[in-house]
Amino acid sequence: MSDSDQPGDTMRERAGRSAWLLYLLLDANRWVVAGILSAVLFLSLVAAGVAHPVPTQTLVTTGDPIETLFQALVTGIITAVTLVLTLSQLVLSQELGAAGDQRDRMAGAMEFRDDVADVLGTAISPAEPSAFLRSLVRATGEQARDIDDRLDHDALDAELTELLSTYLDSITGNADAVTEQLDGANFGEFDVLKAALNYNYSWKLYAGRRITESYADQLPDDLTTRLDRLNRTLELFGPAREHFKTLYFQWELSNLSRTLLYISIPALAVTISSLLFLNPADFAGVTLGVADSLYLVAAAVTISMLPFTLLLAYILRIVTVTKRTLSIGPFILRETDRSVDVDWD
Repeated sequence: MSDSDQPGDTMRERAGRSAWLLYLLLDANRWVVAGILSAVLFLSLVAAGVAHPVPTQTLVTTGDPIETLFQALVTGIITAVTLVLTLSQLVLSQELGAAGDQRDRMAGAMEFRDDVADVLGTAISPAEPSAFLRSLVRATGEQARDIDDRLDHDALDAELTELLSTYLDSITGNADAVTEQLDGANFGEFDVLKAALNYNYSWKLYAGRRITESYADQLPDDLTTRLDRLNRTLELFGPAREHFKTLYFQWELSNLSRTLLYISIPALAVTISSLLFLNPADFAGVTLGVADSLYLVAAAVTISMLPFTLLLAYILRIVTVTKRTLSIGPFILRETDRSVDVDWD
């Protein structure tokens, strides 16, 4: 299992996309992304108007294109608000249930926390999400170091020793980096989920299980026990990450719903005002070689589309994270070097 056999630890390394695109999809403030999308829309409308062979003033004053456009936008904004209410109900429905259902959820949560406390060797597990994940990640690093310190290079086969050393080094290096990223991160911000996504536990769990199964006859009982404990800790990180990912999605959808309801009022005001009062014929001037009426119509459309561009900005992050976390456990959906399977079979 060489370095080329395993996927990168961080999501950036595994994504295979340019850094700026991944930053735009995940890290950038959603208002900034919405602003970029709005700017692209505004400039596209202006460019299309300038490039059209028919003068802009003639285009916007012939027939009733403005009235038709803003009638459609009014309908679209109202539909978007209805969608927001549906999303809010969807998020709320996850928290509703009978007393028995809520008790089962509580029992499951407490059982999971007890399991985590057992592998951490503490009485209770941390309550704050970033501290909870940080404790699990740090535990895997400490367990990997402990195993590495106990390796008897003379008693083990050289190939197995090298394989274990490479595997354990990948865990400790990744764990140290993610632990540092989680330090001080607050739930509700993307930093917590981003750090969790940078811990490539799926591959580590897969590789650890393959080692214990393929070299069971060569590994001492003490080393096998410690590797099993490490695998158990990695197994607990999976549902923990998925749980906090679900909570983050609910948090984001709640924020999105509230924000869309806020901006739908000014968007509707601009759209209805344009429908009732905007007459492009009243703006016959030219600025920088572009008709003022084109600037005005493009700006009104851009503001009217703010609910959509903001919705798109939030959904881009959610679907990107969802795509990167479709599986849970030792399933590798990305293309990787399979030579390690051949070597172990």
